[in-house]
Amino acid sequence: MTWTRREFVRTLLAGAAALPLAGSAAASDALLRRSVVPLSREDIALLDELERAGFEFFWNETDPSTGLVRDRANADGGDTRPRGSIAAAGFGLTALCIGHLRQYRSRDEIEARVRDTLSFLAHEAPHVRGFFYHFINIESGERFGVSELSPIDMAILLCGVLTCRQYFADPGIRRDATEIYQRVDWPWALNGGNTFALDWVPELGFSALRWDSYCESMMLYLLAMGSPTHPIPGECWHAIRRPWITYGGYKFISTPAPLFIHQFSHAWVDFRNKRDDYTDYFVNSVLASQAHRKFCEELSEKFPCYTKELWGITASDSSSGYVVWGGPPQQGPIDGTIVPAAAAGSLAFISREALTVLRTLRAYDTKPIWKRYGFVDAFNPLTGWASPDVLGIDVGISTLMAENLRSQFVWNTFMNNRELPLAMARAGFRPARRART
Repeated sequence: MTWTRREFVRTLLAGAAALPLAGSAAASDALLRRSVVPLSREDIALLDELERAGFEFFWNETDPSTGLVRDRANADGGDTRPRGSIAAAGFGLTALCIGHLRQYRSRDEIEARVRDTLSFLAHEAPHVRGFFYHFINIESGERFGVSELSPIDMAILLCGVLTCRQYFADPGIRRDATEIYQRVDWPWALNGGNTFALDWVPELGFSALRWDSYCESMMLYLLAMGSPTHPIPGECWHAIRRPWITYGGYKFISTPAPLFIHQFSHAWVDFRNKRDDYTDYFVNSVLASQAHRKFCEELSEKFPCYTKELWGITASDSSSGYVVWGGPPQQGPIDGTIVPAAAAGSLAFISREALTVLRTLRAYDTKPIWKRYGFVDAFNPLTGWASPDVLGIDVGISTLMAENLRSQFVWNTFMNNRELPLAMARAGFRPARRART
């Protein structure tokens, strides 16, 4: 059976009761010190190569008039499929900021692309109460097929929009970005509850399921709480269930889900050295990343391709279609497939281990897995299968986390938006106590 990311979310209907956070401040500090290492010239060159390839995807696989990005594309380029994704567009807008910073293309060209994209989204793209459909036609912005309005994918788009608003000084960019954000009617998407409905479609209305358990939705709630025009109350943050998982000596908040749930919000929101009433979410993602690496190592008895130097399973393509898989605990029919975005998305959390995987993958020569847009979405060393495509959200998380490891640029830029500190204060965030070192 293969699942889309949306279908998988529909299974997350129950969570465990919260338990006290395991581990002392000293243990957390030691874990963080082991996880982040100084970058060598070779490391920087590899990260730059990864980011350049990601930028090329977002530059080339975008309609130049609308700025909307393909949901997926052939890894060698030249794709013509018209289905776009607003989540890919959010990653793409942020990648344009990175490309401008790193001068991957003419800065005037990049700024013009951002200006045109935000103008289209603000003034021409169809929307419902400020929400765009998850999948759209990249040439028109119209709903693609029977796609839903998705609060979480809207949040990913807005993270890109607000990164551009903060980075570029152009008045038109700032005006349109503010318009796109401020017109979103967040309380409507609560649909009478204190957590967001999973989605909405005009034919059926709101889903009965909700974004009510810990996952990548942290950015969604913070953006909604920080809205100056249509905010949701702070109680919504506390309505989210935060179940605990213990695996291999690591204890962390998580739902049974792929690794990306510990990565996506962290691509923009800087949770370092902060905590709320429940946990330090950055340390939580470090623990989840370490547990995932151990989980992959323990799969090696059945799938010998997984090693300390080669690990990583998250929602991705497979030989039988798109699958939402990973662990711990195990999710989906794992078959030995490696997903490069799993390690790349972990760069900010366990940089030493993630860089080792990326170096191993870059040197992989059994079958070409590095193409025009970087690593293919997934491949299976045991069978020889490799995806012909890259996915916008996987290219996106890889590009953004590589830059955060290099310079903290995305964190620093996004967090300078005035709405974010306000939202985090409303959620009860405060400085995390650290042990003396």
